[in-house]
Amino acid sequence: MIIGVPKEIKTHENRVSLQPSGVLQLKRNGHEVLVEKDAGLGSGFTDQMYIERGATILEDVDEIWARSAMILKVKEPIAIEYPRMRAGQIIFTYFHFAASMELTQAVIDSGCIAIAYETVEKADRSLPLLIPMSEVAGRMAAQEGAKYLEKATGGRGVLLGGIPGVPPANVMVLGGGIVGVNAAKIAAGMGAYTTILDISLQKLRYLDDVMPKNVRTILSTEGAIRNLLPHTDLVIGAVLIPGAKAPSLISRDMLKLMKPGTVLVDVAIDQGGCFETSRPTTHDDPIYIIDEVVHYCVANMPGAVPYTSTLGLTNATLPYAVQIANKGWKSALHDDPDLKHGLNIAEGKIVYKDVAEAFDMNYTPVDEVM
Repeated sequence: MIIGVPKEIKTHENRVSLQPSGVLQLKRNGHEVLVEKDAGLGSGFTDQMYIERGATILEDVDEIWARSAMILKVKEPIAIEYPRMRAGQIIFTYFHFAASMELTQAVIDSGCIAIAYETVEKADRSLPLLIPMSEVAGRMAAQEGAKYLEKATGGRGVLLGGIPGVPPANVMVLGGGIVGVNAAKIAAGMGAYTTILDISLQKLRYLDDVMPKNVRTILSTEGAIRNLLPHTDLVIGAVLIPGAKAPSLISRDMLKLMKPGTVLVDVAIDQGGCFETSRPTTHDDPIYIIDEVVHYCVANMPGAVPYTSTLGLTNATLPYAVQIANKGWKSALHDDPDLKHGLNIAEGKIVYKDVAEAFDMNYTPVDEVM
């Protein structure tokens, strides 16, 4: 199979979907790898590194898309890439369809095979291809929140960890999954009073046992959130429903409960955001202010630390990419139930129920396209 690795073109997206060692593994399985010139530079990988592992470097990205049976990406295709997708071509990347009707329709119209990293799911409900980026995004959320609490960036002028004689910041983390746990670890490690809210009592019991003493757990309800907001300096939105739009947990009217300069970091923005006032931002222009509350809603947070992110992501995705390349998409998905969950759209049909429901579109059971 010919596998293409185009350069990511989303603003400040410096990750790449395949590190040079991955090229070697694909080559040893009999596949050809086409890499766009300078695709890996943002992550610290030169063209020569790819060449030494057996890749072919091409300057023409259209040629890569045209020749490749499978495209490996990091982020979802954007408008300029829509015409490059074609019927029967496998695209393996983060899609987050439920956040974009335009993308969903473009992929349907192309007839391609869209396998989404974020919905590959193990029997225990864990998401192996989302976990490494969730770990990065969670840790970055606390880091970025601390930065935007500074007065110069629009925040309250609060030091996250405080100092002797001056209390630390209060941090609220909505969601006790991978993102939330990692955000809480960093916030607590910096000395902040940290509260994790989740709807699962079982998860809260576990977190209560394993988290540091400056982390407390509270059952997530609208009332609990409203009670905490007046005393909170930083809110990290870390909720996820795999493949579906994120629930909105903080409404516009709730901004009035917060102190001026409070910071909201919406890690769920890829899935539509968990704050009513959220809209996607970029690393170039990461924040905006509504009702004196700072909103940080960068849709590709891990792209700011591409070396760490690329290694973490490709360590997880490569074994699945090899399966698809070796067997073809139908056989690979038939043999691996985890990977089967990743199929969202195939040959013009939505086969992932939450995506169809997000836009009230027709749903086709996945077995009908297999």
